[in-house]
Amino acid sequence: MKSLDRYGTQEVTSRKQCAWRRIAAQLRVGELVRHAVAEMLTRGDVHDPVIEGHLITVPEVRMSADLRLATVYVMPLGGRDNDEVIAAFDRHKKFLRAEIAHRINLKFAPDIRFRIDERFEEAERIDRLLRSRK
Repeated sequence: MKSLDRYGTQEVTSRKQCAWRRIAAQLRVGELVRHAVAEMLTRGDVHDPVIEGHLITVPEVRMSADLRLATVYVMPLGGRDNDEVIAAFDRHKKFLRAEIAHRINLKFAPDIRFRIDERFEEAERIDRLLRSRK
């Protein structure tokens, strides 16, 4: 792949470098979306009794390769009422997408979907398995 550097001369970029740039963009935009959602939750911008009644963490946001889909992983403190929390986020999906678009300067506002972060449960399960082997 050929492109022009800042001096106007052609530089050859390998596919590996292009892939790393794309991955870096996914991670960077994912972090921007995560910070925007966490800030909205902290400030109480989402007016829903279920969301306001829980302390919710946003540990990760994964972006698709084209940056048009953001999967937001959330975890209510204590891990209870997971279905109600996801349903509340789904009810406010349009508002959250519009707010993300205002806070982050992107070419396209990503569609968002919400999932429960199960990494903590998985880590606990693996830890129990390792301890039971001893």
